[in-house]
Amino acid sequence: MSSSSHLDKIKKLRKLTGVGFGDCNIAIKECGGNIEESIKYLRIKGFSKADKKMERVANDGLICVHEENNKLSIIEINCETDFAAKNLKFLNFSENLSKLCFELKGDLKNLKKKKMKDGNSVDDNVINLISKIGEKITIRRCNFFDNNKYMNFSYVHAALKKNIGKLGVVVSIESKKFNEQIKDFGHKLAMHIAASNPLTIEVSQLDKKMLEKENEIISEELKNSGKSDNIIEKISRGKLEKFKQENTLINQIWIMDPKKKVKDVIAELGKENSITIKDFVRYKVGE
Repeated sequence: MSSSSHLDKIKKLRKLTGVGFGDCNIAIKECGGNIEESIKYLRIKGFSKADKKMERVANDGLICVHEENNKLSIIEINCETDFAAKNLKFLNFSENLSKLCFELKGDLKNLKKKKMKDGNSVDDNVINLISKIGEKITIRRCNFFDNNKYMNFSYVHAALKKNIGKLGVVVSIESKKFNEQIKDFGHKLAMHIAASNPLTIEVSQLDKKMLEKENEIISEELKNSGKSDNIIEKISRGKLEKFKQENTLINQIWIMDPKKKVKDVIAELGKENSITIKDFVRYKVGE
């Protein structure tokens, strides 16, 4: 193989894989100038690099929302640092992955096997990206909201790009009619969820074991207060009730007007049009 031909193949391999000159040079030599075999060689090498990186913790990354015709998907892709999260390669990969997530209606298992535009599977491109960026990359979770009977709203906080940021919310509302007033409420509700981080919509949906644990913590805190058992029991009940109110969406203080709760706003709007919050998800990177 002539030196110019060898160099051309290195350049081509670099363009196809994004791998450095030295590694591409070795791959071309090891594979007798065969580009396809060289790509396989580098993927195998990428796997070995990825194995070491997968032992690390990936607490940074991006939340991406994709929306079409009142259908929405939301996905979290993790890396190790904020620097990598803002890397153009990672950003573009996340955006393309978000579109695939939407197409597959939030099916995470099939998403990882799905082929992307370059013909490689999502899993393979994750490995390729690990070797380019040098950080652990994982697809953590995703969800999908259909448009059957409800109106869906989304919000991405401090977006790096449209619908891409560190914190994302999707919320679904049922209403007899969706006028501008209801749509405005839906958008504001998504912002409220981002800021207030409710665990559930209503008290009845809170996990019983979690409430028992919270009650134990409260009781333990009051044990050495010197108060009588009756007083401790009353204080415990009050604190637990406060916990329930602060962590359920409809009982939270409305961030747009602290004099009201979310359920008060719903009641006001519901005088002319019945409104029910059906579901929501709130994804914050690394949370």
